Amino acid sequence: MTATFCGHKDITGEQKIAILLEENLQALISEGVISFLLGGYGSFDLLAARVLKNLKTEHPNIQRILVIPYMDREYNHELYDRSVYPPIEGVPKRFAILRRNEWMIEQSDVVITYVTHDWGGASTTLEYAKKKGKKIISVA
Repeated sequence: MTATFCGHKDITGEQKIAILLEENLQALISEGVISFLLGGYGSFDLLAARVLKNLKTEHPNIQRILVIPYMDREYNHELYDRSVYPPIEGVPKRFAILRRNEWMIEQSDVVITYVTHDWGGASTTLEYAKKKGKKIISVA
């Protein structure tokens, strides 16, 4: 099973969110989720990657996968086991993150969210996940 993350660039209450993330991720891992798709942008994505890095010592079989929207950029891979580039060739750069996010949702069984307002990319991605009927876990 696969999970992905959807959250705002900026977050408040990072310690509380980290605790909620760890609790929910432990539960998901016990239910059989082993692949975690991460966007690598913004505070929520980075917090999720750090929490997963800590959980990897206890659950070495989980996979932390960075999903990159652009092939022509450098990425910090230290928090991830590997990276993938989704089939979004030919998508104009201004739509690459949106299409990457949609691809991540489509690949996932569960979406862990930190969405506190109804505008912006995270909100759009959450609405897409709802439309696709994905299981949603909010840590906001």
